[in-house]
Amino acid sequence: MSTAQRRRGRSLHLELPHDSQIDLPSVAAVFLVLFDVRSGYTVAWKRSIPGLELTESVEFKSLPSGLHHVDEDLIYFLHDDDYAGLSAFINKPAAESERNALMLAVGVLVPLSYGRMGKSWKHAEGLKELARVLVKNPENTQPLEDFWEQHQVHDEDDPTQKDFEVTSPSFDKNKRNEGQPSPNGQPRTRNRAISTAFALAPSGQGVASHHPALSLPSFLDAFGPLIFPLYKAALLRRRILLVGHAPVELTCNYVYDISVLSGIPSSVIDLLPLEPLPTRLYPLFSVGVHDMQTLASGSHENSQEPHSSEEPGYGWVACTTDDILSMKENLYDTLVTMPPPQAAKAAERAWPRITVKRSTEIKATQRDYRRYKTLRRDLHRYPSGSRMQTPRASTEDPKSPVPAEESQETFDDNASTTDEKLIEPQSWSALAYSSFMWWASAGEQRTDLDEEMDHDSALLRDFNREYSEGYSDSPHRARPASNGKAKSPGTRGDGEAGMGMEPALIAYFHRLTSLIFRVLAEIIDSGDADSLDIHESEGEGRQETSGASRERREDEDVALLEKQEAVFVGSEDMARMGLDVWSKADRKFVEELVALYWGRKAEVQGARVECCGVRLM
Repeated sequence: MSTAQRRRGRSLHLELPHDSQIDLPSVAAVFLVLFDVRSGYTVAWKRSIPGLELTESVEFKSLPSGLHHVDEDLIYFLHDDDYAGLSAFINKPAAESERNALMLAVGVLVPLSYGRMGKSWKHAEGLKELARVLVKNPENTQPLEDFWEQHQVHDEDDPTQKDFEVTSPSFDKNKRNEGQPSPNGQPRTRNRAISTAFALAPSGQGVASHHPALSLPSFLDAFGPLIFPLYKAALLRRRILLVGHAPVELTCNYVYDISVLSGIPSSVIDLLPLEPLPTRLYPLFSVGVHDMQTLASGSHENSQEPHSSEEPGYGWVACTTDDILSMKENLYDTLVTMPPPQAAKAAERAWPRITVKRSTEIKATQRDYRRYKTLRRDLHRYPSGSRMQTPRASTEDPKSPVPAEESQETFDDNASTTDEKLIEPQSWSALAYSSFMWWASAGEQRTDLDEEMDHDSALLRDFNREYSEGYSDSPHRARPASNGKAKSPGTRGDGEAGMGMEPALIAYFHRLTSLIFRVLAEIIDSGDADSLDIHESEGEGRQETSGASRERREDEDVALLEKQEAVFVGSEDMARMGLDVWSKADRKFVEELVALYWGRKAEVQGARVECCGVRLM
């Protein structure tokens, strides 16, 4: 079975076992990397299954630049496209002969066929404990031998030979469509889609402390309204590179978050005609200078070779501590520069900076900002299950840039501060329209803004009905509500059906994606239907005189659609999708989205200011 086939067979589920249940994935390799004063980082001990070579890239990926500034860290990476890697790093004081520090990392490789990241995060706590034991006596490798004997992959539990359960409600329909060509001539191969269903589980179910999705509240807090332009770039399957500093665990978790939030829900998978379909943005996690070839080949715009929908050719998201990669503009499409560690001590809050090539900065639209404020307000009623253990800074840098558990996001909108530099300035047209609406309403509250707020709040409501059945897609399954009633927006509580903040955020963005795709599919289908109706009416007249056959008319209908006439998207359609009718960035986003997923050209019309039928702005 090929790598692409295995990837198409994996879902995006975030399944977690009960605390008492042992459900650790088998590992294909275990290794120990030590820092030697003469030869640098070396693999001091290793075990792997036959045919899996642990090349020197494992050393570099396990220990990215800057780790000497922290005491502990967790690093996620990929190895040979078939394995997810996880290493636990530890840095302890040592003798002067060891340059006053003993640094080592214990790592594993897990087959990606077990799921996203190979569920390697389940081994995080065990690897950290191994590192703490080995740092006392690196020559005693018996704990590594015991770990390998207990968790190594055996033939009977080879994940590549397992039949995975069907979780997408559109699976059967997709299976029936397999083998039929898509409009762009490629065979239909999609057999798995992202499910946004959340299964209810008994109260008290445990959550692994290192599950990456538990960082979602921190992710929202770190990016503020910039989370929406970043989400749009991910939905366009850009190559997104996050450049940050050690410790890297949180940044790796953000890579995971971006990939999950920008996934295409199964409910709209059949609306998209082109194949192969990029159902999710491919996460590469931690990368370095040794991955430059992989990064450069990840552009779906420049590549001439066909790619699987799960391959890096349809974009990727990764993080790095090597600043030199940010200078290579051919390696990425969107660059996210994370604030430096010392920014945590600054009086003024520092935000990530999102840029495209030639250093053009991307900002949130005015609509994004209003949506962000509504989202923060409505998240009050969803409790966060985050109890993540964050890496500790070294003794030389006592204050870690990673938020501690005590400083977790409270989502108090009154305490939220957003720099105006993050937001696009209001256009003159939008300002004139707002002023006119204020004058026309005699200073009363605008009903259109109320409707917009209700539109956004609806994305976080009615989970009871929609997600009462299905498989878990959340980092912790929802707990049943005590009274079965949803709280009103802005009130604190246990959330709808006991859903936590993390799955609520995932569902929010998946619903937003579904909304955008459904509106665009409706516009395209309506336009194509009108074109066919006109063609058929003309054909009926010709049939009476020339007697053209039905088969010929059908061929003409297909040829008409293949002309791919431009899709017209009006300002009302933009508003229905929750996009900014005044923003050029959102209009360009729609144009590129239609081109990527439908292969069509779009003409997007923004809002206008008119008086007596005459356009003023």
